[in-house]
Amino acid sequence: MGSARHTVAVIGAGKIGELMLSGLLRSGWPTDRLLATARRPERAEELTARYGVRVVDNLTAVDEAAVLAVSVKPQDAATLLDEIGPKVPADKLVVSLCAGLPTTFFARRLPEGTPVVRVMTNTPALVDEAMTAISAGAHATGEHLALAEEMFKPLGSTVRVPESQQDAVTALSGSGPAYFYLLVEAMIDAGILLGLPRQVAHELIVQTAIGSAVMLRDSGEHPVKLREAVTSPAGTTISAIRELEKHGVRAALLAALEAARDRARELAAQAD
Repeated sequence: MGSARHTVAVIGAGKIGELMLSGLLRSGWPTDRLLATARRPERAEELTARYGVRVVDNLTAVDEAAVLAVSVKPQDAATLLDEIGPKVPADKLVVSLCAGLPTTFFARRLPEGTPVVRVMTNTPALVDEAMTAISAGAHATGEHLALAEEMFKPLGSTVRVPESQQDAVTALSGSGPAYFYLLVEAMIDAGILLGLPRQVAHELIVQTAIGSAVMLRDSGEHPVKLREAVTSPAGTTISAIRELEKHGVRAALLAALEAARDRARELAAQAD
């Protein structure tokens, strides 16, 4: 399944759909092998102007593309599938980027045997540092998973997980960037409290975050070991960590990610 032969249609090219379009183009996917659909005419014009891709209606996309990447809002998925479902030949690959929706949601609304691959990516796709988790639905083969990986690899890292783990993935990496942004925001405020100009605090924290992330990725060391290397006896770091522990930061994160996972399940139940 070489990329040159596959036309991909991004159906409902909102934020995540646009990330995918721009990533495929940056990786050298031919423009004439990409289609997009958009609900609003001004959005369609914007996509064509920005990326040079042809924006078509949903049924034309179904007709012309081998891969349908569905990236509408989860609450709009049922309406979309009512429109296109009966027209989708069972040999098309449907890639779902709809957060929370199980592949069975699609299977019930598509012809018997249509392969569906469920994908959860995140916004660092904008800088080619996405974390994308890919799961096979009942009829998706290794070949279908490989094609989905080929589409998302240019955006960052990919991992295959059983679909039962996708709600947890949503909580960890799907929503994950927001937790780090919140942490950085709080640390910048702390820098201001300690008397640093905002710009200096920002630079100190952002670069420290980047450096720490690269060390985590490239050193292969356990985070505990890396943390211990910064934490000297009776020093400044251990004083700060004591306060974090006193305020239950670790427990708060456990509770927060559980809440995100539960919300992902609720959204799926509502959509069904």
